[in-house]
Amino acid sequence: MATTSSAMLHNFPFPLPSHHHPKLSSFTCRTSLAYTHKACALAFNGGRFLCRPPRSQKSAAPIRAFGLNSRFLQMDSPETSSSREISMKSVGGESGGTSTVSQTVFGIAHLIISLGIILAMDKFLKAAFVAAAIKFPSALFGMFCIFSVLVILDSTVPAAAAGLMNFFEPALIFIQRWLPLFYVPSLVVLPLSVRDIPAASGIKICFIIVGGWLASLSVAGYTAIAVRKIVKTEMTDAEPMAKPSPFSPIEVWAWTGIFLVSFVSALVYPTILGTSARTCLPFLLASTVLGYMVGSGLPSDVKKVFHPIICCAASADLAALAFGYLSQSGLDPILGYYLTKVSSNPGAGDVLMGFLGSVILSFAFSMFKQRKLVKRHAAEIFTSVILSTIFSLYSTALVGRLVGLEPSLTVSILPRCITVALALSIVSLFEGTNSSLTAAVVVVTGLVGANFVQATLDKLRFRDPIARGIATASSAHGLGTAALSAKEPEALPFCAIAYALNGIFGSLLCSVPAIRQSLIAVVG
Repeated sequence: MATTSSAMLHNFPFPLPSHHHPKLSSFTCRTSLAYTHKACALAFNGGRFLCRPPRSQKSAAPIRAFGLNSRFLQMDSPETSSSREISMKSVGGESGGTSTVSQTVFGIAHLIISLGIILAMDKFLKAAFVAAAIKFPSALFGMFCIFSVLVILDSTVPAAAAGLMNFFEPALIFIQRWLPLFYVPSLVVLPLSVRDIPAASGIKICFIIVGGWLASLSVAGYTAIAVRKIVKTEMTDAEPMAKPSPFSPIEVWAWTGIFLVSFVSALVYPTILGTSARTCLPFLLASTVLGYMVGSGLPSDVKKVFHPIICCAASADLAALAFGYLSQSGLDPILGYYLTKVSSNPGAGDVLMGFLGSVILSFAFSMFKQRKLVKRHAAEIFTSVILSTIFSLYSTALVGRLVGLEPSLTVSILPRCITVALALSIVSLFEGTNSSLTAAVVVVTGLVGANFVQATLDKLRFRDPIARGIATASSAHGLGTAALSAKEPEALPFCAIAYALNGIFGSLLCSVPAIRQSLIAVVG
């Protein structure tokens, strides 16, 4: 307090007497800048930070002294004092505005750098794995590498691990906020993937998808609970994780403007950006984002049966349908522009799916934050994931044979509970499979899980985040993980580890020739 008073006296624009009145009983000095009595709100990257002054601060007032000589510091006229007070408020306001702008610029730069490093890391790993002819997903390898580095740093230099976590925090918040959006492209182009499947076979596949999802979810969840009772591991609270903030009206209007301008431009100038796919990219991307924003704003009861992911995919398909009708090109070509799978001519879906590897890498940070809880419940996690993976593969093969589904189609849908990247590598180990069907079934399985996972978990009375996370990721992979973690961030670490282990163990299992032959034998 003495330091503060000294600094205040030193900064007065006029000299103060050095003597002390012998009878001066008290001296009270109050000063304030204009911005100290106002709340300062800063919104960035989906977060809102509110800065308020301490409650002890009062509103700005002229400097006064109280004692025997009440005119001790009133050396100017009232008009001059008022002018000085206004000047101080003006300087304070300018200082506060400059500080807010600098914080915003720094925050944006921090986000770009941290997210850019994760994206660059994903690209580097992909290139390295392709050059080495390794079929194993590079992002999963990178995720475990990052997690291992964080664990090693935490045991040797804890400050370095904490600093690394803080540095990547903006990128992790960004990825968490937009996580469901990155899994949508395969769902948007679903009409192109299932057109060659007979109706009768399609009904059988749908039965296997829905029934298999529920069975896999139940096996994983009940196994986790049973193992915990056997090992008598008591449940502890997970580390709190911030939920993504809702979308602001400004964001909605901005994306709406992008959609309208780019949609009209693409109609008038079909190849203004060089190719049709690039020209359609802005409005198809904007329609996808807008669908997600609208879906996220729906009432909670509606979202239980109509997940934002469905709204997101429907919005993109409607935009493609409208453009195809107005341009007289039809729906199929526009959906082809949405997901080209050509790096030199990307579509909106290619841009979104480009984040998938980074999403998997970001799971490492979530697992590290919950490392104590994951270590404590390793028995439940590994046991339930392994049993659920084996059950999913063999039950799909058996039910496909029982309902009379064609063997080639049954083999194509074996990895229905494994993420797309790993599922495609698994079916490539078998002969005569339909990779397009594999991708479509995986997406639909994830969609079923994303749409009904919370209500089903509640019905089955899975209360703790371990059972909920493991059951969700083991039965509905990435889409289910994205849906549950968006509403229950505390379950994300268990979703992440189960999601990764499910894919890894499934890949390792199917890479064994004896296991493949046994699956084929069950299929018939």
